[in-house]
Amino acid sequence: MLDQLFLRALCVSAFQDCPRRPRADQRLRQDRGPGESTRSPPASHAEAEEARPQEEGRWEMNSTSKPINGWRRYKIGDVFTLTPGFAFKSGDFIESGTPVLKIKNVKAGEVVYDDLSYVDNSFVQSRGNFLVRYGDILITLSGNRFDGSKETWVGKVAQFRREGNYLLNQRLGILRPKDSGAADMRCCAYLMSMDEYQQLFISIATSSGGQANLSSSQVLSAEISLPPLREQQAIACILGALDDKIELNRRRNRTLEAMARAIFQSWFVDFDPVKKKCEVRRVKGEIDDSAFPSHFKLFPSNFEDSPLGPIPAGWRVGTAKDVCEFAYGKALKADQRKPGMVPVMGSNGQVGVHSEPLVKGPGIVVGRKGNPGIITWVNTDFFPIDTTFYVVPTSSEIPLTFLVHALDSLKLASLAADSAVPGLNRNIAYGTQLCIPTQAPLLAFTKHTSAIRDRLQAGENESRALATLRDTLLPKLISGELRVPDAERIVGRAV
Repeated sequence: MLDQLFLRALCVSAFQDCPRRPRADQRLRQDRGPGESTRSPPASHAEAEEARPQEEGRWEMNSTSKPINGWRRYKIGDVFTLTPGFAFKSGDFIESGTPVLKIKNVKAGEVVYDDLSYVDNSFVQSRGNFLVRYGDILITLSGNRFDGSKETWVGKVAQFRREGNYLLNQRLGILRPKDSGAADMRCCAYLMSMDEYQQLFISIATSSGGQANLSSSQVLSAEISLPPLREQQAIACILGALDDKIELNRRRNRTLEAMARAIFQSWFVDFDPVKKKCEVRRVKGEIDDSAFPSHFKLFPSNFEDSPLGPIPAGWRVGTAKDVCEFAYGKALKADQRKPGMVPVMGSNGQVGVHSEPLVKGPGIVVGRKGNPGIITWVNTDFFPIDTTFYVVPTSSEIPLTFLVHALDSLKLASLAADSAVPGLNRNIAYGTQLCIPTQAPLLAFTKHTSAIRDRLQAGENESRALATLRDTLLPKLISGELRVPDAERIVGRAV
């Protein structure tokens, strides 16, 4: 697995192997006469590299120089159309149906699908022109400027890469090429998700009521520079290989998380080991523990009545307050955060990084405001902000690996929804009842799930390193500091 030290060594080694070339801005300062070569573009990347004189460079977005090496400047509207999303009413949203992508689902360079809204399937027919297609580029048309978390800024761009019916909500836009042969959508998505374009979109947005807004005409009038299609495809292939590996890790981690949830459900909600032993005793009159999986011996062979209904004998009913404390997070605004590797946790996951932790990990974060009741596991030391609680076990006998699933099973988000004031009231949450097992099955569960957690963390570490490598390569490819074949060699080592 890639860790940060290996990533650094990989990049250093690869860049040492690469021929050193002047930076684009240095090369662009060289005088270029009116007789600059207009030779036809080479047929392949290899030919392009051989044919390129050492002093040539590429056009950069903020440069006043004319395009060089085939990179051309366009208005976005020359290449793309933009279709704004549909203004669904609050009453249109239901528990299940056709998913709707909202602003919250579009991050910088990524579409997230873990907090979707839904409408009736009939909208697919009546509002089919707002269906998102595989490969579409999505852009947020409302948000903040440079205040607040970067995830809230206006003009975030990401590519949609899923099959199936997804509808687009208002204040999001779909960018589609006018000519399918003119632009590689994945490459363009990478380009427009860069900080330079993020800053461009923020700078041209207009403000209303403290919110920054982009109109279709503003987006389409903005400029973008693109290399020849072959080079676009090469950049998309290089960076896409990293993103594909990151997505594979995500899918693996979802499978691992589902495995841990399934064990918890079987042992501590459905009581499957106890039910099986009761069934054998009913049929055979006696129980032989050697005939069962080894962990069955940790469970009793009968139930007893409780306020929650039948529970395994010897277990007890308690409240959330009996097993943990919900401690308040601490305010940490974006402009107060210092560069570092400590995750800053908000009510729906990580919202940034900081140099110092507030809580030693691993730990559990519970959404208090914004996304109340959302449960998030954090493997490392972390900093929970003031829209969250972090969980402190009341006893060393109650492991965090059990608590994260137990709290999730309590559906705390529904408690927040029933509250008159938006947010999770911890006193109400404290009163929620749950079944508390004896020590032996808790220890066994921790042993089973700790191995799963280790694999989850390894996947997250690798994905983080790959994302860092991707974000390092992109500006170097665009500036001309790194050539396509060299980038291919670096990525080949990483994946």
